[in-house]
Amino acid sequence: MAEPLPFAVLISGRGSNMLALAQAVMEGSIAGRIVTVISDRADAAGLDAARRLGIPAEVVASAPGQDRAAHGRALTARIEACGARLVVLAGFMRILDGEFVRHWQGRLLNIHPSLLPAWRGLHTHRRVLEAGERRHGCTVHFVTEELDAGPAVIQGRLEVLPGDDETTLSARVQRLEHIIYPRAVGWFAAGRLTWRDGAAWLDGRPLAQPVIEEA
Repeated sequence: MAEPLPFAVLISGRGSNMLALAQAVMEGSIAGRIVTVISDRADAAGLDAARRLGIPAEVVASAPGQDRAAHGRALTARIEACGARLVVLAGFMRILDGEFVRHWQGRLLNIHPSLLPAWRGLHTHRRVLEAGERRHGCTVHFVTEELDAGPAVIQGRLEVLPGDDETTLSARVQRLEHIIYPRAVGWFAAGRLTWRDGAAWLDGRPLAQPVIEEA
């Protein structure tokens, strides 16, 4: 049996996706183990949540005057020291520098709260509601240097309901995130999901479109 994949999870807040990943590891649906949880913020509630589960957790904050590249090198040093072979961004709110992204290319996943390529960036739920969109969701993708533009792996999709506001829509999308992110990481850990020639491959075939999970 292959050794469980060691992976790092980067957070900035509550770490709800990190907890969903940890639950999937405990249930055996991810053949891996979280070797470290890292936050750029000392007050991130997810740090204590990880420690309560026995997962090492630490802060790698940007020092005064430190540029993005230097912070990225500090992150890489800590991640590599833990032996991680995959980096999972789970609500990590800092934009990563190009050097960091290139170093982890093909081993760096993110989840974004929209149906990419639509609605890149912040405040997706508000923007979707203001635009009167009828469909919304979330996307797991490989990270590239262009923000929220890497190859999509899997999307969770739902209908925007007539009574939805930012709070209700966000909660419904987050429930989908907790389903599709563990699935994607599980595929990677099992060797089913790979990065090849700038594209996401699943089960030996390039993904022309992401896998779809309907709510």
